[in-house]
Amino acid sequence: MVELASIIILGIFAQWLAWRFKVPAILPLILIGLAVGPFAPFWMSDQILEHGKDKWLNPIYDGHSGLFPGDNLFYFVELAIGIILFEGGLTLKRNEITSIGGIVGKLISVGSLITFAGATLAVHFIVNLSWSLSFLFAALIIVTGPTVIAPILRNIPLKKDVANILKWEGILIDPIGALAAVLVYEFLASTVGGHVGSHAEHGSFSIEALKHFVTLTLVGFSLGTIAAYGLKEVIKRHWVPHYLMNVFTLAVVLLVFVGSGLIVPDSGLLTIVVMGTVIANIDMPSLDEILYFKESLAVLLISMLFILLAANISLDDLKLLLNWRVAALFLSVILIIRPLGVFMSSLNSSLVLNEKLFISWVGPRGIVAAGIASLFGTKLMMMNSKAIADGLEAPFPGAELLTPLVFMIVLGTVLLNATTAGMVAGFLGVKITQSNGTLIIGGSKAARLIASYIQKCGLSVAVLDNNPTNISKAKEEGIPAFQANIFSDEIRDNIELNNMGFLMALTGSNEVNGFAMNKLSENFGENGSFRLVTSDEKSKNANPKNGLFSPTDDFINFAETARDYPAFHEVELRSSEDLHQKLEALYKEEKSIPIFLKSSDQKLTILNSHATATITSINEGDHLVYLGKEIPFQVPQTEVAG
Repeated sequence: MVELASIIILGIFAQWLAWRFKVPAILPLILIGLAVGPFAPFWMSDQILEHGKDKWLNPIYDGHSGLFPGDNLFYFVELAIGIILFEGGLTLKRNEITSIGGIVGKLISVGSLITFAGATLAVHFIVNLSWSLSFLFAALIIVTGPTVIAPILRNIPLKKDVANILKWEGILIDPIGALAAVLVYEFLASTVGGHVGSHAEHGSFSIEALKHFVTLTLVGFSLGTIAAYGLKEVIKRHWVPHYLMNVFTLAVVLLVFVGSGLIVPDSGLLTIVVMGTVIANIDMPSLDEILYFKESLAVLLISMLFILLAANISLDDLKLLLNWRVAALFLSVILIIRPLGVFMSSLNSSLVLNEKLFISWVGPRGIVAAGIASLFGTKLMMMNSKAIADGLEAPFPGAELLTPLVFMIVLGTVLLNATTAGMVAGFLGVKITQSNGTLIIGGSKAARLIASYIQKCGLSVAVLDNNPTNISKAKEEGIPAFQANIFSDEIRDNIELNNMGFLMALTGSNEVNGFAMNKLSENFGENGSFRLVTSDEKSKNANPKNGLFSPTDDFINFAETARDYPAFHEVELRSSEDLHQKLEALYKEEKSIPIFLKSSDQKLTILNSHATATITSINEGDHLVYLGKEIPFQVPQTEVAG
């Protein structure tokens, strides 16, 4: 009980450290795992770490003791990885991949093949690992990790296509790398007959492996799709009460994962990713609630897994890495193999050189590589031990190197990318240097009218609301919209909002608008953060520094104006005096609200009730944009439909 509680406590503590210092969570998780595993004798009682590999939190290779004895750790890790990949699949949206689908497809196909071939040659000739183990090592490091890519993307405002390419590659390549590793492992195990489902005839492996892969693919895609639509119908028809929806979904995921594996061994990972991806793109009821629950569960599972797997490495294993050959292998992976895969995959693509170089630099490995390496490494060593006990030669000499080598790649790439990605992005010019997008808090009709107008000017905008109806209407109108609770951290973690530099709080809640000013301005309001004036401020004729539009337009007037006069008007300006005269006229009209100053090159300046009086310069072609009832000014004006 103490061990299990300790894993959870330490895991959540590591997640907090990652949040506090803005680094990928895998970094403190692995370091804590190493601290309570191989490095524990330096600071803990010897009585806690008795009998060599019979360590605290660590199953031993004879499979009879530990927190997860026998194959229990394998089953736990496999189920946990399945849930993590399902949660990753839930984040895959078709609209994100429209412009980058070809590049991502090549990265997870051509790029994977190049990584597999290059890593096999590198580890064989540099570290002198056998060909069989070299193939397995290469399959394991194919994957980049969504759990480590995501924090890097959150902390660096990258160009949208670059960020989405890295995100999609990280999630989609996980099951591919896992399947490649499983197939290679089956081949290795089949040579000694030590694996369930292995093939008795060594020479028949190639044909059998091909049949297995085709069957696995068919089952994965068909069963994953059927399960996704089935779950949608169950939830849509309210056959499950709301309070059971999340745990019922978890049960279905586990059922599909295990059932797929029973139909075709090792097909569960692919089936689960397909299921999650289909659910994300079929207008699933209550998707955001399910995703929020799965994210929380994934955090817990990742926290436990990394500590367990890092603790499973011995000090002797780590000493094997103190070799120049290991350093040469690491450098070849990050400086030769990864860039080669990226450049070959992006031939004839829209990516420019600096974007290719940055994607080449960012390729951290994550939970799938570490988890499967630990499991397969342990099983191969058990086969070695069994063969030696039977008086035979060990079938996999060097198997003890597999897990520490993969962990070296994982920890090394994470450390390198987490500490240098921002600097490299700035040097290569793939950062968003100026965030010109506008984030609108609130999805009311009035807010959507403003969002639509911003879009018509060719500028980036996004609407954020916790009301699913408002979000649905915004999406129907072609406005990028996200359903989220403004008080949660998920908003600040959303990489799709990296280019938001203006913030407009347009809800009817003073509390929500005030929270947006206090907590979200730093992330999304670097160019300016504004809110509607409150009814109390309006009655007192107050003029707050961050007040929107005019001191006389609170949410009620804002909403009623959009309801009764849903149109924008543009009136040309001749001078700053002309601007102030027109603003005074608008202030007196109950349902005419000044919104923007629009320049001749379509740039918009959000009108702020406090700062408007300081405008002293008007350029030729500038227009005053207002919403609502048309006022008969003396100069020609243009109506723009809302």
